[in-house]
Amino acid sequence: MLNCQRSLFQLDESVTFLNCAYMSPQLKSVEAAGRHAVSLKNAPNRIAPDGFFSLVRQVKTAFAQTINTEEVDRIAVIPSVSYGIATVAKNLPFREGQEIVVAAEQFPSNYYSWEQLAQEKGGKLISVGVSEGPDKGHRWNEALLAAIGPKTAAVALSHVHWVGGVLFDLEAIRQKTLEVGAWLIIDGTQSVGALPFDVQKIQPDALICAAYKWLMGPYSTGVAYYGPAMDGGQPIEENWINRKGSDDFRNLINYQPAYLPLAGRYCMGEQSNFVLLPMLETALQQINAWQPSRIQEYCANLNRPYLEELLEMGFNILPEGQRGHHLVGLGLPDGVDMEMVQAALTAHKILVSVRGQTIRIAPNVYNNAQDWEQLMGVLRKVKK
Repeated sequence: MLNCQRSLFQLDESVTFLNCAYMSPQLKSVEAAGRHAVSLKNAPNRIAPDGFFSLVRQVKTAFAQTINTEEVDRIAVIPSVSYGIATVAKNLPFREGQEIVVAAEQFPSNYYSWEQLAQEKGGKLISVGVSEGPDKGHRWNEALLAAIGPKTAAVALSHVHWVGGVLFDLEAIRQKTLEVGAWLIIDGTQSVGALPFDVQKIQPDALICAAYKWLMGPYSTGVAYYGPAMDGGQPIEENWINRKGSDDFRNLINYQPAYLPLAGRYCMGEQSNFVLLPMLETALQQINAWQPSRIQEYCANLNRPYLEELLEMGFNILPEGQRGHHLVGLGLPDGVDMEMVQAALTAHKILVSVRGQTIRIAPNVYNNAQDWEQLMGVLRKVKK
C-alpha cells in the first residue's frame, strides 16, 4: 500500500490542490531531468546521434509497461490527443451511411475529428448520453452498448468521463465492437497512470494519452498505442526519422519508401525532443514504480470517509464501481448555488474544477487528509 508521496513534489503549501485532472504538479525528479536536459544544449557535441533514437525508445518502453504490452513498437510519441486521434481518423475505414459512436460531452479533442470525418464521408456521429440520476454509470454503459450496431464503424470515448468521472465498461464495449466489426478508440488522458489499463484485456485499436495529467509528464508530450488494425496505415505527416534505416545518417539522401515497424510511422516529427522526453521518461518510470493499481487504491482510501459524509449531506456522487477513485464528480444538493460554492473555494485557495453543475475532485498520491479537510470545511459551510 502506498503512503503519501507529497515530499516528492514542490507543492505550494498556501493552496489546496485537488485538481490533477486539470494538470499534475511536477515531480522534483522530473524537474531535475529537465534542467539537466536543457544544459546539454549548451554543448551540442554532448548530444550523440544515437540520442535521436534511444530517448524515443526509452519512453516507448516505459509506457508499454504502464499499459501492459510487450509490443513496444506499437507505441508512438505524439504531441497531443488531437494529433493521435487525427491519425486514427485518417486510417479508419469509413463509408457513407456508417456511424461513429461517442459519449455525450466528451472532451473536444476526441470529438472534432470524428465530426469532420462523418461530414466528409456522408456518415453520422452518434452522441450517447443519459440523464442525471441514480445509477448514471450503469445506464450510460447500457446506452452505449445499445448504440453499437451493424452501421457502427468506430466507438471513440474515454475510460472515465472527464466531467464527472463515470467509468465506462471498456471490456464489454470492446466485445460489442468486435461483434459488429467496429474499431474502439480510447482517449486515456484522464485515466491512464492513475487507473489500471491493460491493453491485453481491452485490446483497443488505439489508445491516445496526453502526458501532462495523470502520467505527470510535461505539456506538449503524449503517447499512443496503435493496434493491429492500424498496421500499414498512413501517417498524417512524413518525417525522416520514421523511415527504415533512418539511424544511418550517411544514407539519409538515399530516400527510403519503407517505414519503421508498426506504430513507428505514426510518431510526430522532431519526436526526439532532448528536453521533454527525458522528463516524460522520468515521470513514466515513477508511475510504473508506484503502479496505477496502487495509486487508485490510495485515492480510494483517502476519499472514502469524506465521500460518505458528503452523501449524508445530500451531495450527489456515483457509487463505487460506476466511477474512478482518482476523479470524482460532486453534484450539489438542492438549494446550493454553484457560484456561491466557487466563490468560497476561491477565497480559501482550494483548487478543484467546475464542469457544468459538477465539482470535479481529482486527488493523487501527493494529497492527504488535510487537503480533504480544507475542502470539507468549505462544503460543510455552504450546505448549512
